[in-house]
Amino acid sequence: MRPLALLLLFFCLGLNLHAADKAASTPEALVAELYKAEKKKASPFFQTKNRALVDHYFTKELGDLIWKDAITSKDEVGAIDGDPLYDAQDMEIKDFMIHPGKSEDGKATVQVTFLNFDKKTRITFHCVQKEGAWKISDIQYAEWAMLKLLKESVGK
Repeated sequence: MRPLALLLLFFCLGLNLHAADKAASTPEALVAELYKAEKKKASPFFQTKNRALVDHYFTKELGDLIWKDAITSKDEVGAIDGDPLYDAQDMEIKDFMIHPGKSEDGKATVQVTFLNFDKKTRITFHCVQKEGAWKISDIQYAEWAMLKLLKESVGK
């Protein structure tokens, strides 16, 4: 009975590893997955232990800059000084919605809207399809864009 239990355990672990590696099939699914990771405290932002986690969500250019910001800030505030998924340091989120994306020729934009302390907020994720997988190439906020900020801060 023990060998059967071990075999079942390895099979289940294999399924979980395969699911974690699976690329999101749509840009909306990728953005939703990123927000779910944030809720599970498994966000790719600010961490310095798992570069593959960053690469799962972002293009090489943006991923390199996010990783460099996390590494060089050494547990201090880096160029990204708030939660990049809510463009805020303090949050009371209501009416959260990931809108259907608009895609054409391997590029897509996905808008996320919500109220934060009753302030309407919209964040636009720019995605590209690379080798069959959707990746986030930039995140646009009301007054700034992540790629530009990181290029100016850590891309030197």
